[in-house]
Amino acid sequence: MLQHALLAHDVVRNLGGRRVLDGVGLSAAPGHRIGLIGENGAGKSTLLRVLAGVDEPDAGSVSRPADLGFLHQEMPFRADATVAAVLDDALREARDDLAELDRLGAEIARVPETTPGHTELLDAYGRRLEQARYRESWDADRRAALVLDGLGLGALGHDRTLGSLSGGQRGRLALAALLVRRPSALLLDEPTNHLDDGAAAFLEEQIRELPGTVVVAAHDRAFLDAVCTHLVDLDPAVDGPVRYGGNYSAYLGERRAERERWERRYAEEQEELAQLRHSAGVTAHLVAPDRGPRDNEKMGYGHRAGRVQNQVSRRVRNAARRLAELERAQVPEPPRPLRFAVAALAADAVTLAADAVAPDTDAGQDRRPLVSLRDVRVPGRLALDALEVPAADRLLVTGGNGTGKSTLLAVLAGHLAAGGTVRRRPGLTVGLLTQDTAFDRPDRTVLDTYALALGPARAEEVPLGSLGLLHTADLDKPVGRLSVGQRRRLALALLVAEPPQLLLLDEPTNHLSPRLCDELEEALGTGPGAIVLASHDRWLRRRWQGRELRLDAVGAGRYCPPAQSPVSMVM
Repeated sequence: MLQHALLAHDVVRNLGGRRVLDGVGLSAAPGHRIGLIGENGAGKSTLLRVLAGVDEPDAGSVSRPADLGFLHQEMPFRADATVAAVLDDALREARDDLAELDRLGAEIARVPETTPGHTELLDAYGRRLEQARYRESWDADRRAALVLDGLGLGALGHDRTLGSLSGGQRGRLALAALLVRRPSALLLDEPTNHLDDGAAAFLEEQIRELPGTVVVAAHDRAFLDAVCTHLVDLDPAVDGPVRYGGNYSAYLGERRAERERWERRYAEEQEELAQLRHSAGVTAHLVAPDRGPRDNEKMGYGHRAGRVQNQVSRRVRNAARRLAELERAQVPEPPRPLRFAVAALAADAVTLAADAVAPDTDAGQDRRPLVSLRDVRVPGRLALDALEVPAADRLLVTGGNGTGKSTLLAVLAGHLAAGGTVRRRPGLTVGLLTQDTAFDRPDRTVLDTYALALGPARAEEVPLGSLGLLHTADLDKPVGRLSVGQRRRLALALLVAEPPQLLLLDEPTNHLSPRLCDELEEALGTGPGAIVLASHDRWLRRRWQGRELRLDAVGAGRYCPPAQSPVSMVM
């Protein structure tokens, strides 16, 4: 029987002098679909590689099924291999099942029941039959065609070589090959990369139907919510990785409850600390050695004084002892969630209102849009008849790859010239988070870059370390040594610390952990100014409460009202 658990016990893995996995354990039984979540660098991909046997642990052990499947970053085929060769390899186990059943069936028919070995043949046939049923081997060819079509590869010629495919097509083909194989344990690293909405939904359905074990590392919250039965948070914790039952929605509920318990414990302990400090101070004053008896205390004072003094001294000692215990092992203050520094806009808002008063103002408030576009054209990239961005707008720009989302943001930012009419309020401050972030001085450290961009006062008021976007160990690194994701986090930190009046975000949840994505979304809802956001993130799009502008081919736009929108439509 192929179907059995995937087990890891006290796994340790060191990389580059850093302990990435420290005594990690994992038990994944058939039917379990476990999502690995955590910050970048928390060890998700490293754990998958150890579970798959691609990397050996420095300590600990792993027990895995023999037919385990692992979605590699690169396919284990040469560039001149064809799509047909990849599919043949994926179908090989199912075809071997059918061929072996035919052979065993013929052998059973040939050998009389009374012959020694007949029972062993029946047992072998039963085991192979169970395996074939698990793999659905009789349906493998039809399943292969269905999977290719579901992942957007149905029109791909089987004679095409891997070298002629795009990176996204190769990734989807590798994923298709694993789904066709139906291994008893499946390991996936960011499987929804390169998938559109339809292909991602198809993958979710396929994963839910697998009877075996699935372990997946993913930032895609919609995927985690749709398929997972458990989540393992690999972010550092006192007792190691934490396992949660249920999907992503259940995880969010449990995390909210944990946060509330943490905040309550912290508040109660701070209150007790304040009371103990007050009690110890006041009581110590009462027992001060130079305090003599009052007039009404003189009769019997000598008899009672010693007893009272001892009682008060004992209370002082008890309060001091309890105070010392609490101060030694205080509940740490809950980390502040990511929030835009709203106060940063106060001075700008006053200046903008004073300098840009228009005829249609009411009580000094300029009601003109921040940006107005009419008949805007960027040849081959964008064609938009009209768009207005009000002062407190929340606009989500959606559409497939190549429909002009990034182009529109660049036009709004003034970074790209376009035909037509583009009007901006005088004095408007604009910030753009691009998908590919670069800094002028790659030799400067992260902290120096942050302080020079904001100014010393602002950098001190909103410390970079308080935002939770970069690890403390990375703050003294030159920005040129940061990964693409880390550079984007630094750029986002600058926008969070000093937000502009018009904030433009291009795929802001890329390279962020699910926790940070959730915090960013909440901050966007209450953040200052207007926000225009372009995103493929299905979880974000499903929960969006503002307007939506959907760009079709060649950037032609149409508005899609949400179920509940706090902002009026601009047509």
